[in-house]
Amino acid sequence: MPPPALSYPSFGPSANPSSLANALRAINDNSEIALPVRRPPSFEDSPYTKSLSSTAPTSPRIPPIRQNSGSATPRVRPHATTLSIPGMTRSIVSPDGRIADRDVAAKLVIVMVGLPARGKSYITKKLRRYLAWQQHNTKIFNVGNRRRVKGNVFSPTKSKNENPLDGPREAATALLDGVQTGSGTPLARTPPGPNEDPGQADHSAKFFDPKNASAFKLREEMAIDTLDELLDYLLSGGGSVGILDATNSTVERRQHIFDHIKAREPKLGILFIESLCQNPALLEANMRLKLSGPDYKDKDPVKSLADFKERVKAYESAYVPLGEYEEEHGMQYIKMIDVGKKITQFGLEGFLSTGIATYLASFNLSPRQIWITRHGQSVDNRLGKIGGNSELTDRGHLYSHVLYNFITHKRKEWLIDQKNKIAQSSFPPLPGDKSPPYPEVNEELDEKNTCVWTSMLTRSIETAQYFSADDDYDVKNWEMLNELNAGRFEGLSYEEIARDHADEYNKRQRDKLHYVYPGVGGEGYLQVISRLRDMVREIERIKDHLVIIGHRSVCRVLMAYFMDLTRDDIADLDMPLGVVYAIEPKPYGIEFHAYKYNEAEQWFDEIPNYKPQKTVDRHA
Repeated sequence: MPPPALSYPSFGPSANPSSLANALRAINDNSEIALPVRRPPSFEDSPYTKSLSSTAPTSPRIPPIRQNSGSATPRVRPHATTLSIPGMTRSIVSPDGRIADRDVAAKLVIVMVGLPARGKSYITKKLRRYLAWQQHNTKIFNVGNRRRVKGNVFSPTKSKNENPLDGPREAATALLDGVQTGSGTPLARTPPGPNEDPGQADHSAKFFDPKNASAFKLREEMAIDTLDELLDYLLSGGGSVGILDATNSTVERRQHIFDHIKAREPKLGILFIESLCQNPALLEANMRLKLSGPDYKDKDPVKSLADFKERVKAYESAYVPLGEYEEEHGMQYIKMIDVGKKITQFGLEGFLSTGIATYLASFNLSPRQIWITRHGQSVDNRLGKIGGNSELTDRGHLYSHVLYNFITHKRKEWLIDQKNKIAQSSFPPLPGDKSPPYPEVNEELDEKNTCVWTSMLTRSIETAQYFSADDDYDVKNWEMLNELNAGRFEGLSYEEIARDHADEYNKRQRDKLHYVYPGVGGEGYLQVISRLRDMVREIERIKDHLVIIGHRSVCRVLMAYFMDLTRDDIADLDMPLGVVYAIEPKPYGIEFHAYKYNEAEQWFDEIPNYKPQKTVDRHA
């Protein structure tokens, strides 16, 4: 029986037995022959390709018509509430990346919980500062401020232009030469009516006694009035986050607040944040702050402390911490113990709540100094070019040496000063003593390292060369500290950009904060803010001293965070070469100093009464 015939592959539509035989014969003879190649079928005849182009040469392309493909018209379910980062995300309803007014479910009401002197106001101020720096419109609404207004008790430090019903705007009080300053005119007390006793408002401990029915009713009314103002801000005032700063110490009060918010807008997010203090030293420091606050200002510290402790006891009698009730009713919360030593969270939803939890976990009250400066003069600085990666000039190298000597000197000076303050502190504080001590033990001061952070660029690294040669400093290079990337304008001067790229130059002049340089890798200030987010949390977390040697845009963004500058000020902040900024976090805010490089004396001179100001350089 003959073997079955072999089947050969087809090489094309013209293949036949004779051509196959010729091909096989050529292979066996090792002769060259052009074999037919099978080509894939053409897609030109596919009906799907025709649908991608216009139906006729003269037919206009019809844009898509906005519609709702869901089962219900109009749409009834809320829109998705995914991450919104100005400069990094955008959509039709939010071209700038901020939380759109339509996306109510992405907005957040933060309700503070805790007894007095537990650090609630400290937390709210830092939280507001961080969220505002991230370009989320955030505002504090303080029930205590409303109580003082209704009770005809004003703070003498309030400005006439400041709304007394709003919480403190500044997340950090700048202290110049260690003395608190304020630019506003003292707010005068409203004259009493003809039948009013000027001192009739009683805001002593009796006012906070839960058994005081009339005071309890008044406190509830003020809380809801303040909450309504907060909701107006979120729902019709362009706000993204509203913070209700009050004790909210009972389950009944918290449920009332929760129900009131949901009645106004069911989709709004609600996050409870509770602050507990178990460290006696921390509690003592917090009480010192209260004694210099508006309720006890200029009063006898011993009597004020006794009254304040009675007020705390009044709250404690009805206080119920966050826990089982909130979990049973699905209320998301964060509980902080000793300002970040321990954190518990439940049911967090949304990018704002989870981001807040991460930020709060970075808190610490350790005494330390943070120094921020630009690098020394570079070759490109001398030539007026932006960007690039040039080396330091001789003047720049000299600056790096003087900077090292100055920081080393200030470290020793700071250590002596801190030990003197701890040795001289007393509790209750003596009259005139308004500087509460840190709740840390003395031994920690001697164990502090000093970290030096630079960018990955040559001019920044070279400015840290003397720190690198000293084993007492820990130097690290960070890519996220690199200067703002100018894209295809890297290596040009502002004059060249204005002359050759007038449209781009004018676009940047109109809105430097949102402007992004064209070309591969081009950035803007919002992109710098985004890449520095993790660095800010790391700065808040570490307990060591820190020296940051950065660049103009990076230093502007970091200073904007610490100084609580508005979004309109970030891109125009004056940030010249040769100035060092010293920031010292305190339980009540920050202590701030600025020093200018004296090249002739090879040292730094303090700038008296320095305040952040707008740059005079029209290009920068």
